[in-house]
Amino acid sequence: MELVGIEAVRAAQRLLEGVTQVTPMERSRAIGAATGGDVWLKCENLQRTGSFKLRGAYNRICQLSDDERRHGVVCASAGNHAQGVALAAKLQGVAATVFMPKEAPLPKVDATEAYGAEVQLVGESFDDALQRALAFAEEEGRVFVHPFDHPDIIAGQGTVGLEIVDQLPEVGTVLVCVGGGGLISGTAVALRALRPDVRIVGVQAAGASSFERSLQEGTPVEAATCDTIADGIAVKRPGELTLAHVEALVDEVVTVDDEELARAVVLLLERAKLVVEPAGAAAVAALLSGRVEVRGPVVAMLSGGNIDPLVLQHLVTGGLTTEGRYVTLRTTVPDHPGELSRLLRLVGEQRANVVGVAHHRLEHRLQLGQVEVVLELETRGHDHVEGLRQALVEAGYPQPRL
Repeated sequence: MELVGIEAVRAAQRLLEGVTQVTPMERSRAIGAATGGDVWLKCENLQRTGSFKLRGAYNRICQLSDDERRHGVVCASAGNHAQGVALAAKLQGVAATVFMPKEAPLPKVDATEAYGAEVQLVGESFDDALQRALAFAEEEGRVFVHPFDHPDIIAGQGTVGLEIVDQLPEVGTVLVCVGGGGLISGTAVALRALRPDVRIVGVQAAGASSFERSLQEGTPVEAATCDTIADGIAVKRPGELTLAHVEALVDEVVTVDDEELARAVVLLLERAKLVVEPAGAAAVAALLSGRVEVRGPVVAMLSGGNIDPLVLQHLVTGGLTTEGRYVTLRTTVPDHPGELSRLLRLVGEQRANVVGVAHHRLEHRLQLGQVEVVLELETRGHDHVEGLRQALVEAGYPQPRL
């Protein structure tokens, strides 16, 4: 199978000039300190449409004939490819229909419509939307713009690799999130041509790790599960073309779990001041978890920042809980006036901040004259939580439960 060449990537870069942004490359001292390395962030979350997807979509639509343009394009997406195709089509005066899963994040649906595409919500997963989009393309005579498995898409995504080499010529390792494989395929084409000694590592979500078995068997194999918070890389099966690129050009593919993804999202928000979706934080999650052996300056690709605010709120709470900075404690107090006040005074003396208090009299496990108190607290880490629990025990309260 013929791989995409560096000249196709350079041609895409010329087409994209003035359309896409050269996104920032930011050094992260916080992640560097946590991992003991020199870490840089390639901020594709700050690209137009909030992800790298515009690069490939615009390049693909540019290659269409006049007749194909008149008929329009169609695609399937969980969100980021949808926005890339919608804007790329609008910029080139081409009609676009986008099929998205019914549970696609509302901000991504709204943004896709705002870019001018017709959105149809179908099925429960990306694969359901993909099958409907393919059928629609056949029925209506439209060009299907594949999210990853096409040479023009791969070439467009590869322009990120050109920017990495230009911005950080001494780069030693590049980490890229992997869903269907378009981004890492294109990036690897550029890097191998310009910096052949660079170590290239793909990062998949453990709940949708289709490349692991596919690489072992040498053919695209459907993942056993597709269950992850990283909806942007929740792809059941890699493409034949992208698998060929990964086999030939990528050094290693690793996985990270949802808890590690959430931790990376929170760290990027708090320390780097960057809003990144779980898929976009996969490279950072791999660094923080120690999954990757790195050399030289490391570039972690932040592939997208389109995240539902409600999901972000959930991830922040979960991430703070994992770090011991948000905790829920349960204990009991005597059912007498002033006892709740005494408990809260003790919590305040331990410098924990009370976020919420629930007071239950009717729990079946309570003895007569007892009240269960549930405290939601902001704390300063696991040692602080343990010190607080010990202080409560020493004050005569039953061992607080998390």
